[in-house]
Amino acid sequence: MTVAAGLGYALIALGPSLSIFVSVISKKPFLILTVLSSTLLWLVSLIVLSGLWRAFLPLKTTAWWSYAILIITSVVFQEALRLLFWRIYKRLEDILDAFADRVSKPRLFLTDKMQIALAGGLGHGVAHAIFFCLSLLTPAFGPATFYIDKCSQMPFFLVSAIISLGFVTIHTFSMVIAFSGYEDGKRTDQIFVPVVHLVAAMVTLVNFANGGCMIGITLLYSTVILTLLHCAKMAWTKLTQDRGRQGDS
Repeated sequence: MTVAAGLGYALIALGPSLSIFVSVISKKPFLILTVLSSTLLWLVSLIVLSGLWRAFLPLKTTAWWSYAILIITSVVFQEALRLLFWRIYKRLEDILDAFADRVSKPRLFLTDKMQIALAGGLGHGVAHAIFFCLSLLTPAFGPATFYIDKCSQMPFFLVSAIISLGFVTIHTFSMVIAFSGYEDGKRTDQIFVPVVHLVAAMVTLVNFANGGCMIGITLLYSTVILTLLHCAKMAWTKLTQDRGRQGDS
């Protein structure tokens, strides 16, 4: 039963990502490479952040603002890395388009670009899940579960898996929004992504309050829904405009 519970927690955190990988990513080798490279990049970034934080841990105070500082520095670092990741992708896109011109093949379609962004975001989300959830699940395969006093309603591993799923979803679809915002120079999308990332990270501080995990999870999934709706609206608008341009031509 404990093995089933451990696998269940892992599937809660990564089940939707696995579905996206099988249904979309696995069909194109380039997208698989994008996911792997993105996962490695974000894992390295989290390890670097951990090394920087280690100099200040354990914190001498338990005040919420001290953890807020750690969260803010993490979000700023990762958002800067997101912009760097996009710039690297743009160089690669130019190389691919130039190669396509030489061999008289069509350039990358809008759907191809969105899938690349989705793959990059999926890699970011998987790295987050590995670092903040899967690394904690080893005891979940043991003979018992674990509760904490401030969240006695649910096992710690279940809370971790649910929170991880929320962040995986946010990171995956935020990358699509960010790439579109960078490409089109749309400030609202460029600002939306880091703001949602920061808000989602900050609401996890509610978990320090007694029973706060229930409120924190609710607030986190509000940002998840907002991200999904914004991404869907953005993708629908761009695809509709792209079909209109193709129809005119």
